[in-house]
Parts: sequence; C-alpha cells; structure tokens
Amino acid sequence: MAPYRGGRAANAALLLTRRRGGIGDGGSLTRHNVKVLRGVLLQDNRDFVKVWSKSSKSTMMYENGKIYFENYQNCYSCVHAQPQVLYKLTKRSKLEKFEDALLCQSPLDSTLASPSDQKPSLLALTADNWLYRLSAETGEALQRVYLSSKHKFRYLGWDVSQEMFYVKSVQNKATSLARQAGVTQDTVMHLAIFNVFPLQIVGILEINQKVFGNGVTDVVLSQGVLVVSHSNKSVKLYSFEHIVQRYLKETLTLGKQSPLLGGKTVGDVPFGIPVNIQITDWPPVLFEVSCTNNSVQMGGYPWHYIYTPPHKNHKGTHHICSLKDSTMASNGIQNMNCCSLESDAIFFHPDDSGRILHVGPATINVLKIIGKPNNGSEVFQEFSMKIHRQNNPTSHVTVTSSGRTVKKRFHQLDDDPDQETFRTVEYEDELDLLAVVVTNGAEGEGRAQIRLHDNQSGQLLRTVDLVELWDETFRHELFFDKDTIVHIEQKNTSFCCHVYKLKVTGK
Repeated sequence: MAPYRGGRAANAALLLTRRRGGIGDGGSLTRHNVKVLRGVLLQDNRDFVKVWSKSSKSTMMYENGKIYFENYQNCYSCVHAQPQVLYKLTKRSKLEKFEDALLCQSPLDSTLASPSDQKPSLLALTADNWLYRLSAETGEALQRVYLSSKHKFRYLGWDVSQEMFYVKSVQNKATSLARQAGVTQDTVMHLAIFNVFPLQIVGILEINQKVFGNGVTDVVLSQGVLVVSHSNKSVKLYSFEHIVQRYLKETLTLGKQSPLLGGKTVGDVPFGIPVNIQITDWPPVLFEVSCTNNSVQMGGYPWHYIYTPPHKNHKGTHHICSLKDSTMASNGIQNMNCCSLESDAIFFHPDDSGRILHVGPATINVLKIIGKPNNGSEVFQEFSMKIHRQNNPTSHVTVTSSGRTVKKRFHQLDDDPDQETFRTVEYEDELDLLAVVVTNGAEGEGRAQIRLHDNQSGQLLRTVDLVELWDETFRHELFFDKDTIVHIEQKNTSFCCHVYKLKVTGK
C-alpha cells in the first residue's frame, strides 16, 4: 500500500489508473508513484539481482538510465530487465573522436520552438573542435557547431542552476625556447559558454594573466560564478553576469553573420565563434580564499563555505564559515581524526537541503547549519552512521638472530582493506535514500555491500551484496538509480560494468 492524503492509503493499481485518466496534478502522482516504488524496493521478497556484465578496453560512463561504451560510440539502455543496445554510432577517426560529453535533459515546464530541442540530447565535443548535439535515444546528429580553428577545446562542464554549460580549452603553456628567451605567455585558456534549451552561444572569453593575475591553474563556471584557481592556492570568484554585462562586445547567434568575423557565419568552418567577451580591466572579486588543493565548496542555509586552510597544522580539518563575513560557525571545524590512505570527504548534500555529508572510513556524519539569533551560525550533527570496530593494537612477532622474541604493537589503518570500511555514498533523489558502499576483505578477498539508509534519519533499511569482488587497488564507481544498481570497475587497462535489477526473489 502507498501513503496517501489525509492518512488514507491507495494501492499501486489505483495510482496508475489515476495517472492514465489524467486525474490530479502530475507532480502529486509522481510523488505517490515514487513512494510506491520505495515501498516495493524495501519489501522482503524483493532483492537486487545481478543480470548483466560487459567488459571493454575503453572507459565506461553511466547517466540517467544509459551506459556509454567505446568513448560514447555505443549506448545501452537500462530501462529493461537487462540492458539493451539503444544505438551504435559509426566508428570515428582519431581526429573526430569524442573528447568529452554531457547528457542534456529538457525542462518539463516549458515548450520549445523546435521539437528536437525538447528531446534529451548528448552534447559531445570532438578532437577537431566540433560541438555536436546528438539525440539521446537514437544518436542522430541534431545540430553541430564549429568552435574555433585557433584554440584547442577539450573539456565540457555544467552550470546547472543557470541552464548553461561551458567548453574549456587546453592551457597555453610557453615552450622551453620561449621561456629561455624571456617571452611570457599571457593567455592561459579560453572558455566558450552556451545556453541550453535551445542551444545558443553566450560568448567566448579569454582567461589571461593580465586580468586575472599570475599563476592561473584552472577555471570553472558554477552557479553563475566564474571560479579561478591559482598556483599560490588562492581561489577567486567573479560574477559571470557582471562580466557579460560589462564586457560583451556583440551578441552572437549561431548560424548568423557577425561583424567580429568580418561578416562570416558564427559556428561555421573555418571561422568558428569569435571572442566576443573581451575583458579590458580587473573585474571586481566577489570572494577570495586560500585553501588546500584549491578546493572550496559553497552551499547551506544560510550560505556557508567549506575549505581546508593551506597549512600543515590544519591538515585533515574542514572549516565551515559564513559566506557573508567569513566568520567561523560554532563547531565549524570538523575533523575525523582518521589515519588512512584515502582522506575523508566532506561536501554539501546533493538533496539541496543545505546539510553536509562528512564521509570517513568508519563514520558518516550528516551535519546541519542553523542560524543563531545574534547572526552567527552553528553546525550540529543531525545523525551519524558508524562501523563498529574493535580497534585493538595488533601484535607483530619477530625473532632475532639470537633467538630472542620481539613483539611490536601497531594499529591498522582506518581504511585497511582487511576490515569493514565505508568507501562511497550515493544519493537517490527520487527515493530519498542513501546508498553506502561498505567493503570488507577480512576473509582474504574483497567483498562489497550496499547499505540503503533513509536520507532523513539515517536508519538502515536494507542491504545488497555485490556478487563480484571489490579490489580496492582499482578505481570503482557505483550508481543507484531507482530499481537499478550499476557498478563500473577498472582492472589494469580494462573496464567492466555490472548491472543489478530489482526482482522478486520469493523470500
């Protein structure tokens, strides 16, 4: 039975009948259907069963019910009982290979002029600087744009909140001869920024040292903010909206002529897209912080940021401060005090609740930020998930050449493969569940278990044992998507994908 309004209950058949008849609003029906699916998933007679595996020499990617193989050339759909081929593209030459790709989903609350713009698509960047928009269902090329013959573009990234994405070029590095001659390389890289729904160019801007300073190592666009990282461990934030308003020389339209190209067409070979955002002076810095690994995260309610100061005595600590005035929150220094090969991870919860997930080898803390009446803030622990261990020192016995026995006592690392260890956490937003991967190599071989916890309370609801071994010396990715679990592992130079489906087991 599924929870329903006013404490009443409705079964799955009734909800499906209401949906087919168009009764009630779509959002309410979707929420009820998701509750039904969550209830089914947690039933004792249901379990995740391994239904499919596939190996490849190239990397594999999973997103939104689709698995991509052979550098996005082959696509399998996971909506069936077993993954099935959705499409296979013609093999591309080395010059035309896909360098990077993003899956693009159209919003449900708006209707676009072209029917093809409404459909899910794959945005793919090729080695020869073409940006393709492919149908996510058939692989058909819906649109293509030539970026530039002057700049080598290689990376794609989302700015989801702004319904934008960016294409980033490789960094320009001075040759050894140029360095010997004292010639400096002012231009670091270029960014091409696009709107989606429909695909349209915002502009291309140059990142140079004259404007953004020396030692620029990376640039990303996130939440409408241009984030610039420097080699001195500082991170500076700039308003992208301000940059566009102040420095935009010309509004460009794909397929239309542009004066910046001498009347040539934007997005055509060999002209591409001109640099139409030309920054001539120093834009105002919204925020600046020095941090380890140039890593700073922002989120929470009220707004806060998380960083680790770049000093040895702060190693392993995470500082949570107010974005308004950089004041440290009460209980704002979080430290797992763990001794492990892999450092603990901390990040704002992907459920947009403003909470924080702090993941260590034996503990996962869910933290919440609350505002104080005096305008300060406090971090408190909402709940915690733990692995209970007996951390007794282990005796290591050696015998000297004289026959004397020497005992040394030592502690295992917190993420030692021979004991239960938290490895990663995935959030399933529609079911509101946390999928926690726990490994254990106590019996001489690495085994992995997925523990499904309620996202609001942390309560353990069920466990799923993976059939394949989990070798911690290799890279692993796990995806939990409603009734499907996908595990992608790398073994030396090959990759393997394992798919689990929710099935009736007759328990």
